[in-house]
Amino acid sequence: MIKSVVSKEYQDLQKSIVMLQEQWKQQIDPETIRPNLDKAAMTAGVPAAALTAINFDISLFLQWIEELKATLIKSNPELEKKLATISTLIDEDIAIRWIEEAFSFNHLYFVGFAESNGLEEWIPQFLAETVIRPYLQLTAEKVQPEIDGALPGAGCPVCGEPVRLAALETDGKKVIHCPRCLVHWKAKRLECAHCGNEDPKTTQFLTIEGDEVSQIHVCEKCNGYTKIIDTRQYIEKPSAALLDLNSIHLDFVAQENGYSAVGEKKQSN
Repeated sequence: MIKSVVSKEYQDLQKSIVMLQEQWKQQIDPETIRPNLDKAAMTAGVPAAALTAINFDISLFLQWIEELKATLIKSNPELEKKLATISTLIDEDIAIRWIEEAFSFNHLYFVGFAESNGLEEWIPQFLAETVIRPYLQLTAEKVQPEIDGALPGAGCPVCGEPVRLAALETDGKKVIHCPRCLVHWKAKRLECAHCGNEDPKTTQFLTIEGDEVSQIHVCEKCNGYTKIIDTRQYIEKPSAALLDLNSIHLDFVAQENGYSAVGEKKQSN
């Protein structure tokens, strides 16, 4: 099996964060998450989380930011100075705004926040995204029985994350996993998750020398790709988040070859 391009230190950090998120999820009152599944809307590609009433506990959000900061600094003490001002920058109003913008993938807002407050660009969105995931994951757990597929191109049917990871599981079936909210659903082996193309003439599987468990499903119609991991080869299957992280070399290969995790229509001449 190919060695991960992600350092052991970063893998260990991510494992710590996954454990934190599991602890945080236990602190959420399940009754504060109330799905209202509109089948017509979901069939049209509206994520289930957008149809769910979620009462975020702002005090928990602020507490989790502090716990995440401590975890980051423990992993890399050099981050202490870079994260020093976070506690003074985030009040309840900012916390609410962070939740809203992270929920809707508003990268530009977080870039602007970082610039305005002298932070490295990655910091605000990383913190906000990490601490909202337990809510998304609990939402996914509640609606998982209703998720039997996804509209190609609409992303994850629960949280809207672009599709990029699938697994071949015990029965050899292709199952797409969302690393963000951890929902999963079965998919056709040849179907492009981004445009629905099933033509074997315009889809193919790229393999990586030295990597016996992974391949990249690419589509020539939309330039989209999906990583496919044969998890039957694992003694203990990692979480979708860690599986996604440890297969990042496939993202590099796909993107170097001109494919995108979101897919796009090719321009005609």
